[in-house]
Amino acid sequence: MYQYDDTDRALLKQRLDQFRDQTERFLAGDIPADEYQQLRLRNGVYLQRHAPMLRVAIPYGTFTSEQMRALARVADEYDRGFGHMTTRQNMQFNWIPLERIPDALEELAEHGMHAIQTSGSCIRNITTDPLAGAVADETEDPRPWCELMRQWSTFHPEFNWLPRKFKIALSGAEADRAAIEVHDIGLRLRHDAAGESIFDVWVGGGLGRTPHVGKVIREGVPGAELLRYLEAVLRVYNRHGRRDNKYKARIKILVNALTIDVFREQVDAEYEQTRQFVQRIEPADIERVRAMFATALPREDVVAAAPVEVPRTFEVWRKQNTRAHRTPGYRVVLISLKNPKLPAGDITAAQMRGVAALADELTGGDIRSTHDQNLVLADVPERALFSLWQRLGELDLAIANIGTLADMIVCPGLDFCSLANATSISIWDQINERIDDIDYLHDLGDVKVRISGCMNACGHHHVADIGILGVDKKGVEWYQLTLGGRSQRGARIGQRLGRAVAKADVAEAVQRILDTYTAERQGEESFVDTLDRIGMEPFQERVYATAA
Repeated sequence: MYQYDDTDRALLKQRLDQFRDQTERFLAGDIPADEYQQLRLRNGVYLQRHAPMLRVAIPYGTFTSEQMRALARVADEYDRGFGHMTTRQNMQFNWIPLERIPDALEELAEHGMHAIQTSGSCIRNITTDPLAGAVADETEDPRPWCELMRQWSTFHPEFNWLPRKFKIALSGAEADRAAIEVHDIGLRLRHDAAGESIFDVWVGGGLGRTPHVGKVIREGVPGAELLRYLEAVLRVYNRHGRRDNKYKARIKILVNALTIDVFREQVDAEYEQTRQFVQRIEPADIERVRAMFATALPREDVVAAAPVEVPRTFEVWRKQNTRAHRTPGYRVVLISLKNPKLPAGDITAAQMRGVAALADELTGGDIRSTHDQNLVLADVPERALFSLWQRLGELDLAIANIGTLADMIVCPGLDFCSLANATSISIWDQINERIDDIDYLHDLGDVKVRISGCMNACGHHHVADIGILGVDKKGVEWYQLTLGGRSQRGARIGQRLGRAVAKADVAEAVQRILDTYTAERQGEESFVDTLDRIGMEPFQERVYATAA
């Protein structure tokens, strides 16, 4: 991964000193709350229901075992012993007192970590495929390009006060594991006939109150011109995006108001007019960063082989939680943070230290986070899988539910978030209690359930097979259901099933949806394919039928 140099460290130190001073002056009453709000947001601090929340950046979801241990120390020393992985591949802490946040950030800065631009109306953490650099369907590892975009966007003077937050995702593989079509800007990295890196660009995607799938604005942008083209898109948005209404301020609203053709014309004009003034990515630039991401795979022969006979539970875990690696003799391991003992996406400090130790031994210290709130060890020798599974079991991290209904995305909801209308974690618990047969989950296949506590859609409910949205009706929590969403290639927004269901009935409604699917599907047909074939009506009839 990218290695911080003296300039990077000096920049972090200056920003930390600045934020510490701002926080001390706010606590002393010398800075009004409305002025401090924008200062804290650009340092990843939200004021939640019970305590401030600190969002720590994990750029493009890649971090080291050393950094994981630093996060564990913050969890123990400043929080309540755990952290929460987010859908932007970051980590959040929910219980750090405001006056102690600068101290926590200082400790993180010693290990090349920060919270800069993890919130606020600026370019947020750039996300990518958590399996980058390890899978065979990849054209090119996208992380060096993500790093160049991170350097370009951090403290960019022109884009530090955009109309609204701005999110960029990049995929370099045939399969879209970064949900690029539902981002403000989505990028697909591929090669042209000469083997040069080029980018197809989507614009205007996003979820929230008005969900939209992005539209292709340009294909084949040369790698050298990537930053120049992104600047053109952002300039048009910055100039014309609405600032009078935050609910209509995202670029998706502008693109749909202008139409993609008019927006493209304006971007092209801006690109041609200003490209000579914007940084070009030279071959030496990208090669310098690529060198930092070169992977030296551990020697497979230094790892003891698994016994000849292994338990069925191991075989199930291997099938469910590992993926093919581009190099024979290795597997990609996905570590589920969806154990019902904890809220989805939570990880304890002890578990962080355990994962860090495993990464040291097996992957050279490399750890990834995913946009569906799990972790990845990308380069694990096959001979080490059995031992790894055993040790993950000791950490309560060997649950074999990756790619099943139990692998839900769940936002913090009303338990923590001041914006939420309803709880999410209690619905997660309710569904887990109702549907807890692991064999049944495996038989269902990859049915995605995602839960949001409000219309901000942090749980990505719009792009789930079964989406669950909490709403407030006169002080009572109800839940709207949507079916048929998808975040992978060919993304689409789910359609509302019908009237909202009572909080106590959510798991029953989900079960009835699943019963309809299993009764109607043909062969190995996916949930979306079954829905497209039979329509919404059979699901509506089953869900809203009077309980027996």
